[in-house]
Amino acid sequence: MLCALGSAVSYGTATVLQAVATRATAPGGSSGVDPRLMMRAMRQWRYVAGLALDGLGFLLELVALRSLPIYVVGAALAASLAVTAVVASWALRVRLSRVEWLAVGTVCGGLAMLGLASGAEGAGTGSMALRVGALCTAVGVFLFGAVAGRLPGRARAAALGLGAGIGFGVVEVSVRLIDGLSPGALLANPAAYALLLGSIAGFLLLTSALQRGSVTAATAGMVIGETLGPAWVGVQWLGDRTREGLMPLAVVGFVLAVAGALVLARFGEAPEDQPAE
Repeated sequence: MLCALGSAVSYGTATVLQAVATRATAPGGSSGVDPRLMMRAMRQWRYVAGLALDGLGFLLELVALRSLPIYVVGAALAASLAVTAVVASWALRVRLSRVEWLAVGTVCGGLAMLGLASGAEGAGTGSMALRVGALCTAVGVFLFGAVAGRLPGRARAAALGLGAGIGFGVVEVSVRLIDGLSPGALLANPAAYALLLGSIAGFLLLTSALQRGSVTAATAGMVIGETLGPAWVGVQWLGDRTREGLMPLAVVGFVLAVAGALVLARFGEAPEDQPAE
């Protein structure tokens, strides 16, 4: 659980740094999947620092996914928005409303419930069909992003955010579908390719979503995409369970954590009036 929370802190802090950098970057073409946008953003030191924190968060996420149910890790990752909100209120002097402070407390309470109710991760490593399905989903995210990038305004941001969340969700599931780390085992496992493609697609679509449209819409879409689907896969096919008799507590905790994160969706990006050097 500590690794999942550490991952949320890393991701949440990185968001503040990356968002300022992407807003200072000139937009590219009309496609939602725009690798050139990421290359331009990487010229900003804040974006690079954010990527370093993302890397740390990703490593902590991998450790957490090997020892906790997916639904717990997914909810903890959504809780990174609470971290972003608190960091923004302190470092960027952003004023949080009473509702937003209540949402921060709700996220924390939901995670506490999940921590109490969650059992060990499921023993299942998934069928070959599930691994191939994860790879196909990762490829589909790129195609989805290319289409979503041509939608108008707020719909585009929400769709790109949803696509990014699905990409990150593929990563969560794929970690559990990898049962051998030898080069031969990785090369023969479609889930290894799904993990790589899902992470790339998620970053590309999220960068485009934050740069191009409504932060709230993009982040809300991402939270939904990276929590609901992976949690369902973990319970349905990978054997994730709760402690005996505590399933209601886990369900309430999951709902509270995700709902609180959605209230804080505007903190998917730092305020636009923050200067970038």
